[in-house]
Amino acid sequence: MVIPPSSARSGTSDIRVLVVDDQELFRRGLTMLLGVETDIEVVGEAADGAAAAALAAGSAPDVVLMDVRMPRQSGIEACAAVKEAAPQARIIMLTVSDDEADLYDAVKSGASGYLLKDSSIEEVAQAIRVVADGQSLISPSMAIKLLDEFKQMARTDRQAVPTPRLTERELEVLRLVAQGLNNREIAKQLFISENTVKNHVRNILEKLQLHSRMEAVMYAVREKILDIP
Repeated sequence: MVIPPSSARSGTSDIRVLVVDDQELFRRGLTMLLGVETDIEVVGEAADGAAAAALAAGSAPDVVLMDVRMPRQSGIEACAAVKEAAPQARIIMLTVSDDEADLYDAVKSGASGYLLKDSSIEEVAQAIRVVADGQSLISPSMAIKLLDEFKQMARTDRQAVPTPRLTERELEVLRLVAQGLNNREIAKQLFISENTVKNHVRNILEKLQLHSRMEAVMYAVREKILDIP
């Protein structure tokens, strides 16, 4: 599932990537494979979340590939610290964990992507490009679990909370975001430009005071703005 961006990475330079995983063999192998990609540069490696935050401060990565479960500090726990150290960095969780609780916690912590380690190197490289461009991406099997979590939230959260008013067009865009359409697909379906889609998503995030497209969908389902069957 690809969720469209509120803002895209500018420039045409290589995408700077930080690889974080406690398994050295996997980490080194991933670094070697990504090194073949002409538009991706691995700027550092770390073995745990605490080291990742320190390294991110000095290496200014565009994207951080990070395992969920690591010693000292997990990837999910490290999200906030990495974001504080390198605000421009977007985080992709790359993990063996298909636990929906890990996925949900990663999204809440600000991750822009969630991939399983059985993904191909081509899928990982493409995820890096998509997330660096300001979009969010989840493995298809995990996207289904996330939507299930949305539906469970909608059933269990009954508290009435005042919500900011979204325009009809913003609601249309948000519904299509929830369906997993990317910005180009949304633009085509609504007969508007991709830049207009990006502007709508940015306005939605500002009104809801949220930081990511996935957070916006969660919020919208919880507050009954959207109805996912």
